[in-house]
Amino acid sequence: MSNTNPTPGGFGPPSQPPQQPAPGYGFPQQSGPGYGYPQAAPGYPAAPPVGYPQAAGYGMPAQPSNGMGTTGLVLGIIGVVCSVTFLLWFFGVILGILAIIFGAIGRGKATRGEATNKGAATAGLVCGIIATVILPLLGFLLFAGIMGGLGAAS
Repeated sequence: MSNTNPTPGGFGPPSQPPQQPAPGYGFPQQSGPGYGYPQAAPGYPAAPPVGYPQAAGYGMPAQPSNGMGTTGLVLGIIGVVCSVTFLLWFFGVILGILAIIFGAIGRGKATRGEATNKGAATAGLVCGIIATVILPLLGFLLFAGIMGGLGAAS
């Protein structure tokens, strides 16, 4: 019962070195340790890279710059609110002028394709015009009407 080549546990038939499968389809021959990517089988070209190659000259598309149109819209809305409040009409006129400037710049950017908010820029431009021209003119006419009515009554 003595065994000249016992297995590591001491039981079973004598241990033999494990046999490697023959190189061929599915079992490429490796020259190094058994980790990493397998080498290409002889006679076959290397696999192409995964994914689609990027065309030369194309990068990430530019992000739209919508800040001018949005600023024009915000200033236009605040300008209209200030123009309606008779005590703040002066600030409304200043904010309306700024809204016209920013709205016109934002609309130009949207026309050139640099921005995507042409509607907001147009709304800012319109609100700026209302805050700068129409509401102060109506306020002046209302004030003149009130003063003319008081002068005619006396």
